[in-house]
Amino acid sequence: MLIFDASTLQWILVGFEATIGLLLCIGSKSQPFPQPSWRFGLFILVIASLIAVGQMAPNPVSVTGHLVLLTGMGSFGLLAGIHHLVRTRREVLIAPFSGFLFCVGVGGLMVQTWSDLNQFEQWAGFFSLVTLGGGQTWLVFRGLLIGRLPLAWSQAGMVALQRGNINGDNGAIACFEKGWDADEEHLNPMAYLALHRINLFLEDERAASEWFESLHASGGEEAVAFEWIQAIHEALVQIDPSAVIRLPSLSPSEQE
Repeated sequence: MLIFDASTLQWILVGFEATIGLLLCIGSKSQPFPQPSWRFGLFILVIASLIAVGQMAPNPVSVTGHLVLLTGMGSFGLLAGIHHLVRTRREVLIAPFSGFLFCVGVGGLMVQTWSDLNQFEQWAGFFSLVTLGGGQTWLVFRGLLIGRLPLAWSQAGMVALQRGNINGDNGAIACFEKGWDADEEHLNPMAYLALHRINLFLEDERAASEWFESLHASGGEEAVAFEWIQAIHEALVQIDPSAVIRLPSLSPSEQE
């Protein structure tokens, strides 16, 4: 027996979808690559808006149909989100928020058919819900609480640098300052070297010296691939060709 009537439950689900979509759009600003979560959040908001408009039609979407749609969106978001969370490591928001959509959709469908299930099916459904809850808890901890994106921040810093965007919240400096991690020490010299070169470019000797000390403590330039150093130099020279005199020359041994 439902606590709410069908119409009220539909509006609760629409509000839930709108909340998830808004959180994704707002949270995307804190990601090194905001496009995936922004687009998915906008997609959810559009779907929620269409369903809200459809509620005023003579034959609105049924609660079951709405739950199936939630399950479908959650499934798609989980596939894309886990890919970014585990493989590309560029984004941590889509997977946990899609998990909420999926859990609500599947859980709602189970509740609707609960009275029609036999005892074995009810136990199977119960353990399925427990499994979903455990998986969602892992996604929340892995994505929202301990999600780290040092590699993605370094990649975003390089993209910003190649576009000539050095300062600001989304500038190269801000990205590279987040591009290190105590658990992935091999990434640290890349960020330190980039910050050293950028501050030399900006003629900020004090900051450049501080980042050079961090670079030296983490292995020095020998710990950084020559291709990365060369890409940093080329991006800075493209911004200001005269900057080449402020940067250390690339040694012949490195060029080999």
